[in-house]
Amino acid sequence: MPEEIVAVAIIGTLTLFIGLPWLIFHYVTKWKTSATITNEDEQLLDELHTMARRLDDRMETIERIMAADNPNWRQAALPTSGSDPKPTLENFDNLLKERR
Repeated sequence: MPEEIVAVAIIGTLTLFIGLPWLIFHYVTKWKTSATITNEDEQLLDELHTMARRLDDRMETIERIMAADNPNWRQAALPTSGSDPKPTLENFDNLLKERR
């Protein structure tokens, strides 16, 4: 009977001091490797950044064309209800000018 208790105590001690740290370190390394950005993710981010810059350039071009055709087009696009309009994409530039 005492040999069985000693065997169980040895197995429990080995599990506690060897198995548990190994399990923790195993999942920590898995977590760290999965949290890194892969080369494919970096390429996708670069492509998205390039596309966003191109779209921003296009929007600026469209705004310049619209301003050349009709200088008051931004005022016509603003809602007329209320003294303090809600921030939207249409009136964002005007709200920025007011805050400056």
